[in-house]
Amino acid sequence: MAVALGFRNLDVDPNAPVEDWPYEALVTAIERGTLPHWRRIAAAIRRDPWGRVARSVQEYAAYAEPSGAVVLLTRAVDRARAGAEAAERAEVAAVVRSLVEASGLSRNDFASAIGTSASRLSTYCTGSVTPSAALLVRMRRVAHPGT
Repeated sequence: MAVALGFRNLDVDPNAPVEDWPYEALVTAIERGTLPHWRRIAAAIRRDPWGRVARSVQEYAAYAEPSGAVVLLTRAVDRARAGAEAAERAEVAAVVRSLVEASGLSRNDFASAIGTSASRLSTYCTGSVTPSAALLVRMRRVAHPGT
């Protein structure tokens, strides 16, 4: 049986989405909630790793006693952000590969046309290194001249 969570002096329903809770409600859930409440917070963090809930957890963790819930939710922020960053790097790598393919050039010629080496281009294509925004613009110009 789940323990009901109550927010005193707050005008928010504990069953409302965590993203709708004010900071004080989030702190109450961390301090007095139970596993189901912390799971809801962790789910909100996974949905938006840099969003208000994740930032609020970090803010609270900066001054709170390091309880189990605080430690676990801080780790949830770190894991969610690492996962999102990996997905973003993979997405950029896919864009780079599609630009190389769209150019019709060999990887060596494409690398030369954008002013880098073939080995550096390879790191962009695998996602191990993320190119700058300026370099992505240059890649797009080489892949789609005249646009």
